[in-house]
Amino acid sequence: MENSGTSGGVNDAKTATTITLNIKFSGRSIPVSVSPNSTVKDLKSLLQPLTNVLTRGQKLIFKGRVLADGMTLRESEITDGAKVMLMASQGLHQGGGPILKEAPTRPILREAAHANPKGNKRSEVFIDKGHLDRWKLTGVIALSECQLKVIPDEVWVCGPSARVLDLNNNFIQDVPVKIGCLSSMQKLLLSANDILDESISWEGVVSLKSLTVLSLSQNYLTMLPSALGALTSLRQLHIASNKLTSLPIQIGLMTQLEVLKANNNRISTIPTQIGDCNSLIEVEFSSNLLSELPETFSNLQNLKALHLSNNGLKSLPRNLFKMCLQLSTLDLHGTEITMDLLRQFEGWENFDERRRDKHQKQLDFRVVDSTAFDEGADKN
Repeated sequence: MENSGTSGGVNDAKTATTITLNIKFSGRSIPVSVSPNSTVKDLKSLLQPLTNVLTRGQKLIFKGRVLADGMTLRESEITDGAKVMLMASQGLHQGGGPILKEAPTRPILREAAHANPKGNKRSEVFIDKGHLDRWKLTGVIALSECQLKVIPDEVWVCGPSARVLDLNNNFIQDVPVKIGCLSSMQKLLLSANDILDESISWEGVVSLKSLTVLSLSQNYLTMLPSALGALTSLRQLHIASNKLTSLPIQIGLMTQLEVLKANNNRISTIPTQIGDCNSLIEVEFSSNLLSELPETFSNLQNLKALHLSNNGLKSLPRNLFKMCLQLSTLDLHGTEITMDLLRQFEGWENFDERRRDKHQKQLDFRVVDSTAFDEGADKN
């Protein structure tokens, strides 16, 4: 019976245009449709964005034997419905690591804050008149780590007097359109909340024309709207650890942007318009699904730090070292780019000298965590 079934499967594969395979990987079963004429290497390329494992880190096993890259699936006697095991080499991955299961983006710190000793969840905090008066006087509204599920109504009372709104590390989902009433807002900090695409009013956010810092890291966003380009005064954009797959082309309108943190997402392409963000100093795209960077990256002549670790990159824009003459930090760990390749780029020697000089002087280059005065919370 077994031999008869195998023979029938091979005959079916000869006429089928596609076959469906079940890839077994770390307790998951990943269905993949592919042509039987595809090579094993082609199959690995399909599996890379589905598993975060780079092709050179994949070992595919079928019926106890390791499949050779150059063989077609038909030659490997793989038929429709076949089960193929994927083994991943340690360290050879892109994104935040191999996709083992659906993991929450919420940090451990917030998990601990989620439950209080009484076992209930607080959705609001008592805000006395003293705090409200202080908010209006200083312009700083500090409500981080208050276990909030909604933005308190007292925030809207501050109106144009508010300059900083810190709501980091809460459980807020809804960012309503009336966020726009805080018309003088300069810093809007909403990282580590429960914000979804449909629960944030971008109309309200982009109406904040004085906004210089927008922090939305560690939420559940899958897209950013084209309207984001209206924030032309923005200097820092923090969108790390979401589920973003792309950036809007209107990002090129943010000519004042200095810091872009978009690590730990699922971004596979970067728009060429990023080259218009000529004020960028630090860019963080680590742990995404990038296979290449647009050549316009070379236009970022103020760029000092570029973080690209754990991506599927095989090369860099050819004029990156030639044109970005302030670049001194370049993180390529976990990519397929080798030192031999980098040495072939024009301008590599000067970059390498800057890099070495930076380390020799033990400079601590941090754009965001600088020693400049940072307005803090007024909780006490």
